Amino acid sequence: MATKSPRKRKWTAEVTQNSDAMDLERGVFKSDDPSKIAQSLKRSAERSDRLKSSPFRSAMSMLTFYLNRGGKNLSTTQKRKLETAKVKLREAFGRKPR
Repeated sequence: MATKSPRKRKWTAEVTQNSDAMDLERGVFKSDDPSKIAQSLKRSAERSDRLKSSPFRSAMSMLTFYLNRGGKNLSTTQKRKLETAKVKLREAFGRKPR
């Protein structure tokens, strides 16, 4: 049975920092304000010309990816903030809340 060599960085950090679909603003997910997170993702998605789907779907996918991949490393406060950012992102794009 082959063992995996240890990685210095997680692949999720690489995706978050070097997304080919969007150029994210530095520290976007570290903001304490869910509205700022949503607006930053919206700006990034609308500016990108490399999206495979709509700007809304790309922004929401990046937010969901970060939330899911953060897993147990995210505090309850951070998770709540990111879930609120999802609601704010829907509002920013004029979508109905879930």
